[in-house]
Amino acid sequence: MRLSPLNQRRWRNFCANRRAFWSLIIFGVLYGLSLFAEFIANDRPLMVQYRGAIYTPIFNFYAETTFGGDFRTEAQYRDPEVQCLIRTGGAELCLDDPRRAMEEAETTGLVDGAEVVRGRIIWPLIPYSYNTVNEIGGSAPSAPDSRHWLGTDDTARDVTARIIYGFRLSVSFALVVTLLTSVIGIAAGAVQGFFGGLIDLFFQRVIELWNSTPSLYIIIIVSSMFIMNFWLLVFLMTLFGWTGLVGVVRAEFLRARNFEYVRAARALGVSNTVIMFRHVLPNAMVATLTFLPFIVTGVIGGLAALDFLGFGLPSSAPSLGELTLQARNNLQAPWLGFSAFFTFAIMLSLLVFIFEGVRDAFDPRKTFR
Repeated sequence: MRLSPLNQRRWRNFCANRRAFWSLIIFGVLYGLSLFAEFIANDRPLMVQYRGAIYTPIFNFYAETTFGGDFRTEAQYRDPEVQCLIRTGGAELCLDDPRRAMEEAETTGLVDGAEVVRGRIIWPLIPYSYNTVNEIGGSAPSAPDSRHWLGTDDTARDVTARIIYGFRLSVSFALVVTLLTSVIGIAAGAVQGFFGGLIDLFFQRVIELWNSTPSLYIIIIVSSMFIMNFWLLVFLMTLFGWTGLVGVVRAEFLRARNFEYVRAARALGVSNTVIMFRHVLPNAMVATLTFLPFIVTGVIGGLAALDFLGFGLPSSAPSLGELTLQARNNLQAPWLGFSAFFTFAIMLSLLVFIFEGVRDAFDPRKTFR
């Protein structure tokens, strides 16, 4: 798809802003990798080779009996017995003494005198998911080491894995809420500013009443009645956040509705909808984009605050706010606080730099060389 000359100029202006351009690349790489978090941090292997057959546990369910075990439940691939069964081709000694069976298979290629069919297990880069409870051989939280790069939290879950999943959750949540609130807020502000009069007066009173509603109390009440999940929290944040852009868009439409090009379009019989969203809205985008960084960072901060207070997502969810709460409750584990701080600092800084570049690219008064 070929961009129009105006959009080409905007893209050139954005690329000329080196800070915004490199922030977009870095953030895109980080978010793109987090979208494939299951392939980076998971307690299920990417691939298992057993008796010449290939299995993909990351996609499919396999019972322990598939690999020569006794149970029909899902195989626990981190269990030494299951690993021994896979690597030795289902040797029966693995059910009694997996360590001895593995040593015999590695040294002689035989287990109890019988030749084994060697298998393989290919793990992700981080062999733990965000909810995997690890055997750390001590008290939790544990300090960073070669197995857990950023340590573990107070329930022995890997902090690195939780940050990867939490980064994806926070950014996806912020983008969805920002998109929904922007669509509703821009539409409401456009209607108010373009038509004015009684419509504007009525909607202003409605917005004043709506903004006076204690949103935190409503969320607390809802969280006590229902089990909070991603989409319910998106609905609640959108319900109370759509008024953020109304005032800015309304002011721009009030200023532009009597311009000459708007009067000319009306004289030519162009519909109000076309005038609002094709002719007036592009001129109001600069002021609108100025507020988008505050909305995105505010949503991320709001989600973290709700999780920190215990009214957000369930504690089992990979939440950065819950990680911050653990850092406060475990002051003897400074790696938790540093991990949460640097994650928020890097994520929010990159987003602010990107949206600053977008805002300047849409501003016709700014030209970068």
